[in-house]
Amino acid sequence: MRIAKIVVLFALVCFAGIELFAQQQKSAAPFPPATPITAGQEMFRAYCASCHGLDAKGAGPAASSLKKQPPDLTLLAKHYGKFPSTMVESVIRGDQFVLSHGSREMPVWGEAFRATNADANLAKLKVHNLALYLESIQK
Repeated sequence: MRIAKIVVLFALVCFAGIELFAQQQKSAAPFPPATPITAGQEMFRAYCASCHGLDAKGAGPAASSLKKQPPDLTLLAKHYGKFPSTMVESVIRGDQFVLSHGSREMPVWGEAFRATNADANLAKLKVHNLALYLESIQK
């Protein structure tokens, strides 16, 4: 039973990655800087919703397969007193270890938010846009 849940989680993550890759191939600018909230929402759906849920409350389709329930991302500002944008961006980049996200070498979303010399500005923009989206959905 546990192996089946792990297989389902792995399949969901792989499907999300394949879907995102296909979308990026269709568009020269998959995350336009002119619409950061929309871009952040699209990335959230592609990379985060399988665990955190489309509403970001921690009840995504893969959440039941995890050892720990994903947090309700709409309550970050309430929990910390204000939205912790620096911390959120650090977690997205993989600078802060989050067990359920995987190791630094292979987080759930791969290297999508990790800066390299070739795409450092794009990676920063993607991280920032995703953090802006999370900030926009705070209660």
